[in-house]
Amino acid sequence: MDGILNINKPAGVTSFAAVSAVKRLTGERRVGHAGTLDPLAEGVLPVCLGRGTRIQEFLLDGRKVYRAELKLGEETDTYDAEGLITRRADASSVVRPVFEEALKPFRGQIEQVPPMFSALKHRGQCLYTLARAGVVVERPARPVHIYRLELLEFENPVATIEVECSRGTYVRALAHDIGMLLGCGAHLRGLKRLKYGCFDIEGAVSLAEFEKACRHGYWRRLVYAPDTALLHWPALVVADGLGADVRHGRPVAFEEAGLQGEALSAGHCRVYGQDGSFLALMSFRADSNQWHPDKVFFGVSQENGAA
Repeated sequence: MDGILNINKPAGVTSFAAVSAVKRLTGERRVGHAGTLDPLAEGVLPVCLGRGTRIQEFLLDGRKVYRAELKLGEETDTYDAEGLITRRADASSVVRPVFEEALKPFRGQIEQVPPMFSALKHRGQCLYTLARAGVVVERPARPVHIYRLELLEFENPVATIEVECSRGTYVRALAHDIGMLLGCGAHLRGLKRLKYGCFDIEGAVSLAEFEKACRHGYWRRLVYAPDTALLHWPALVVADGLGADVRHGRPVAFEEAGLQGEALSAGHCRVYGQDGSFLALMSFRADSNQWHPDKVFFGVSQENGAA
């Protein structure tokens, strides 16, 4: 089975454990996830199966939407509720208008310093390994984009926000930084991922539901076709002759293709055979004026795909 599962990961379970459960239930050897969710967090976790794992790197670029609960007046070393409280402060003066004003600097393109408790590496070691040993190192700020940041509910000391953000954004760090700006500190009390690229929480299946589907033999109906996450890319349908070249990973010229202009402007495209089979992901290289197969799927059928 080749494709992508939209799993609704429960809080208290690691992303690795969710992947292990899918691997055990399906018997599929190649299983991986895109976009780790912390154990504290719940929500959408795309899990790739078989040749669907070859889509993982492209999934990472998808926008993400989170609903987050912030607890004002307390900072923790992990920036979330699983950490040790490092500072307490009076947050009673923070009212809704004050909190909404504090959100403004975090919209758009911002620079964010990753938390020490993260999987990023410093001189070959994960930051969380250093943090657990009591070592704190400088972390360069990284550009991230906050497309949307809204306050949904406010009842001091808890604020509920919704965040639409780019790859690389740490909502824990966002909560911490908002608290720093307010002066009272804050940490992430709860987090739910509502959307990841084209996958949303309404279409997500819980691990319990997936286990039931496996037990009754209909789990394959829950698997989306591998190209589902890339339907926003230009698509080309090729004749059998060119299709054979694509299947064998050979570069081809597509001057005669109808979507040449659109595909050229994007620099990449999805390629299908005349029978509808998904053949490859290709990119255009100006130096050779040809399209080169980056990922070849050898005619993965479009029959599997949740609806």
